[in-house]
Amino acid sequence: MLGLAHLDREFDYLIDEQQDEVATPGVRVRVRFSGRLIDGFLLDRVDETDHTGRLGWLERVVSGEPVLDPALIGVCRAVADRYAGTLSDVLRLAVPPRHARTEKEDPPNAASAVAAVPDLTAWQAYPAAPSFIDLLPAGNPRAVWQATAGEDWPTRLAELAAVTAAAGRGAIIVVPDQRDLDRLERVCAPLFGDRCVTLAAGLGPTARYRRWLAVRRGAADVVLGTRSAIFAPVHDLGLLVVWDDGDDSLNEPRAPYPHPREVAVIRSHQQRSALVVGGLARTTEAHALVAAGWAHDLLADRTTVRARTARVLALSAEDRRVAGDPLARSARIPGIAFDAARRAVAADRPVLFSVPRRGYVPSLACARCRAHARCRACHGPLQLDVGDQISCRWCGRAERAFRCAECGGSQVRALTTGAGRTAEELGRAFAGVPITTSGGANIAATVPDGARIVVATPGAEPIADGGYGAAILLDTWAQLDRADLRAAEDAVRHWMAVGSMVRSHTDGGSLVIVADAGLAPVQAVIRWDPVGFADEELNQRGELGFPPAVTMASVDGARDTVSAFVDAMVLPPTGELLGPVPLPVGVRPPAGSGDAFDGAVERILVRVPRRDGRQLSAALTAAQVHRNAQHETGPIRVQVDPPTIG
Repeated sequence: MLGLAHLDREFDYLIDEQQDEVATPGVRVRVRFSGRLIDGFLLDRVDETDHTGRLGWLERVVSGEPVLDPALIGVCRAVADRYAGTLSDVLRLAVPPRHARTEKEDPPNAASAVAAVPDLTAWQAYPAAPSFIDLLPAGNPRAVWQATAGEDWPTRLAELAAVTAAAGRGAIIVVPDQRDLDRLERVCAPLFGDRCVTLAAGLGPTARYRRWLAVRRGAADVVLGTRSAIFAPVHDLGLLVVWDDGDDSLNEPRAPYPHPREVAVIRSHQQRSALVVGGLARTTEAHALVAAGWAHDLLADRTTVRARTARVLALSAEDRRVAGDPLARSARIPGIAFDAARRAVAADRPVLFSVPRRGYVPSLACARCRAHARCRACHGPLQLDVGDQISCRWCGRAERAFRCAECGGSQVRALTTGAGRTAEELGRAFAGVPITTSGGANIAATVPDGARIVVATPGAEPIADGGYGAAILLDTWAQLDRADLRAAEDAVRHWMAVGSMVRSHTDGGSLVIVADAGLAPVQAVIRWDPVGFADEELNQRGELGFPPAVTMASVDGARDTVSAFVDAMVLPPTGELLGPVPLPVGVRPPAGSGDAFDGAVERILVRVPRRDGRQLSAALTAAQVHRNAQHETGPIRVQVDPPTIG
């Protein structure tokens, strides 16, 4: 596998009689290319070649284990074309590294019969679900599922997989992280037994390859996993599920950066399998599938949605209806939010406080001009540590005499207050109540029922037995004011995830958002209407020419490298170039480059209508081919539909 765009094609080799029996399609091989031995895969056996020159001989078969089949090769080829990458790069994501000792182990027994299909009554809350489930055994229905607040989504997904497995077909369920995977595995293990395997990076290479081989050999046909599990070689694939597709953990950091949701769409189309994209909120990309008529909605009726949702309150941080309470002021909590927390604690229920940053005071600005406070040595952001010491969050250098580079001011102010400082303040406000913090390297999975204050960062909120009595979202402006196209979408996703952990309003649950109630993202949570919010976002992006209404690609690198790449690119007539613009200080070298990177990083965005997305990918690939053929070696990153575009 060469990984070079201008060599991204199949090459023919001769096979001698001694290797004829073991050299079957899909096995790993070694071949000599341009005078050196390289690893590769045997994709097919043919009797004739259209190559007019002299053919080389296959050096050896590394392993007789066929790890590729035509279906998986077709999916990988389509993903490479979609993301302007190479087949070899996608195969590195799809096929784990070989472990010879594992291949020699006795193959596992054939998959046992699946247990009886569990009760599907809970799906009746979603009117379209029964007809969707009826089509699962033999059809390929496609849906975007909007789970209600408090929904036991691991059990619901396990039920869909059970229906599929009972019909003799396989299923893949992809979730963002290990915490979600653990929840899903606990539900699926009793249903499927040894038919079910989990695939995640944390397993280690040996265990991961052993489980992957079990799937490839047909001993397991229900796969649970994170990002790369979407490529699992399940036989007779009947169902693909991607849960919470807006989570950053699903953004692939390796070229060509395919998103599991898009891989699932491609695979569902090619292999005629059912597809479910689910979540507590909805991304514009998922909603675009529904808007285009390619997928259908799985929604609960409004009566059910209201019954399962906490009471939602929204107010600004300046709303001090109990301003005389010094404890409420010290904890930065408006009066109504403070009262909701007190009521929950009095009812012997846990309370969740969500803050956007971990640490003490992780972000500082000049008190005079509000410019971000940065380190004089490396330009990293300054933070306030315990003991009121200022230091750099990147290099750790202490800053003993701050001076603003913009206005010369010497005083700093907090932009956000971290989980550590918030927990300290709440400890004074709720004397005698246990405090739990969750975030960074110390993430709590669960908290027991009973009076307790929980301070957590986004994505690190522990699950409370029976649900939280109240949840308060602090410093919400830090999420909404990000210079990112997805800032509002991410905020709604996070707020709804927190809201779903709170007891319903009929059980006294309250969700307090410290933000202006007139803002569209806040209104979406108050109405608990993620579909309406996603629809409005999609319409606005269509008017402004932003993804997913258009296909957009980013080209990052040094100025000369980016300019040369763009000059070599032949865009479709509808193509539009935006930039170049410098990326923020601290952006690392483009991924996948082993070269040292000096100087500023610039970005050019390329935009075409959605219908011309394939032409854009082809143009990017052609420019990569030209770049490789000219031996241009400057580091560069080309990404189709980048997760962030500023």
